[in-house]
Amino acid sequence: MRSENLILRALEPSDIDQLYKWENNTALWHLSSTLTPFSRFALEQYVMNAGEDIYANKQLRLMIDLIDQGEQQLIGCIDLFDFDPVNMRAGIGIMIVEKEREKGYASEALGLMIDYAFNLLSLHQLYANVLCNNPASLELFKRKHFEIIGVKKEWIIIDNSWKDEYMLQLINKSSSE
Repeated sequence: MRSENLILRALEPSDIDQLYKWENNTALWHLSSTLTPFSRFALEQYVMNAGEDIYANKQLRLMIDLIDQGEQQLIGCIDLFDFDPVNMRAGIGIMIVEKEREKGYASEALGLMIDYAFNLLSLHQLYANVLCNNPASLELFKRKHFEIIGVKKEWIIIDNSWKDEYMLQLINKSSSE
């Protein structure tokens, strides 16, 4: 999948070093409910099996590459998770490296993934979980027409402090007709 500035692509073995850094960054663990570090071997196995069908894995991670003067630079990843083909829904999450945030790349990547989910996978809905103290992510999803459908009170503990989390939902209007 490609847009003006980005390519969403499958995982490659060359991504393992970056995945190792991201997945073992304890500051990000709350985003995926991770409690233990990932070994390089476990990530290698994940990458080797990531090419399997989303229907088999129930998830899909795509890497986000920035296209700059013909060169590609890895700047993040975007995931579909909890893929439910019966009820035609999935969760969606995105991570952009800090130095590339607030440049519109997350919005561009999210738009590509929404298009993929609705037009190729024929999903009826996507949902996202966003911490209430993360206004940038909340605004990102709201700009893509996700609606807040609830607040999970004291849902996640970060640095010994309970945080509320919004649940957002985007319904594919064309699948409801």
